[in-house]
Amino acid sequence: MTSPHRNVALVLDVLRAGGAAPHALEGMRVLPDAVTTAAAAAAALGVEVGQIANSLVFDADGEPLLVLTSGGHRVDMGKVAALIGADRVRRASPEFVRAATGQPIGGVAPVGHPTPLRTLVDRALERYDEVWAAGGIPHAVFPSTFAELVTVTGGEPADVA
Repeated sequence: MTSPHRNVALVLDVLRAGGAAPHALEGMRVLPDAVTTAAAAAAALGVEVGQIANSLVFDADGEPLLVLTSGGHRVDMGKVAALIGADRVRRASPEFVRAATGQPIGGVAPVGHPTPLRTLVDRALERYDEVWAAGGIPHAVFPSTFAELVTVTGGEPADVA
């Protein structure tokens, strides 16, 4: 990949610094069309929708919370609130997401944010040998594993659905 978008370059830098496997770094793909949903990403990659690690940002009592969830799941916000000790967890606005991550909705990567975000990683991703996550823009994705996502994000494994 030559001259990647600045968000993609930042994601690659953070993955490299976090000890991501060469497979993740070399596997970053910039697709011809945006893949802003798990279904679109799975179709473009020829994988199961559950292998897509959706990066969803929530507003948890005014603080950003990143939940990496299997594309086959819907996050249970009440359950997540109880897990993290928040009074309320709700979907974040696009402006809140951009401020917290520096990335657009539909392209939010697990890493590469202005400051690290508290992160929960859906245990459902653990059943797959390979999962795919967004690379900082809606056209970019990279391969990873559940364990690698936990490591590079400093995330907490959790049952979020």
